[in-house]
Amino acid sequence: MSSNHGKVETDVEIKAPATKIHEVLTHRPHHISNVSPNNIQGCDLLEGEWGTVGSVVYWNYFHDGKAKVSKQLIEAIDAEKNLITFKVIEGDLLEHYKSFKMTFHATPKAHGQGSIVHWTMEYEKHHGDIEDPHTLLQFAVDVSKDIDAHLTSAQA
Repeated sequence: MSSNHGKVETDVEIKAPATKIHEVLTHRPHHISNVSPNNIQGCDLLEGEWGTVGSVVYWNYFHDGKAKVSKQLIEAIDAEKNLITFKVIEGDLLEHYKSFKMTFHATPKAHGQGSIVHWTMEYEKHHGDIEDPHTLLQFAVDVSKDIDAHLTSAQA
């Protein structure tokens, strides 16, 4: 693996059940702009159906102080493991990366309520001068926390 290939990952603790946050990302990502408006401006289904492998979604988001877009293929869904993988097929990320894949995996906490959300981002940079996507990983954490706050609020 060349130095242009990389992987970053992180965990975030949330209060919501793993199944609930997975359901939002898988079947209702178009609602995320309502609960994380500073980060996500919209999510549209371009091909397929919400929550199905092979579907294509188009995200409008705000990252590193700029409005950006990302067209993503839903590459994998595992409802039992609360897992979904998105492969970027068009958009701003591909200006810096030849390939970019994001995996969300939520696991119920062993003792008590809540879950651990594990984000993994695997990528290949166009060249070695490009930064690893740590700010995008933090972006995913922030969006996860916003979804969690919505799911655990009284009106959810």
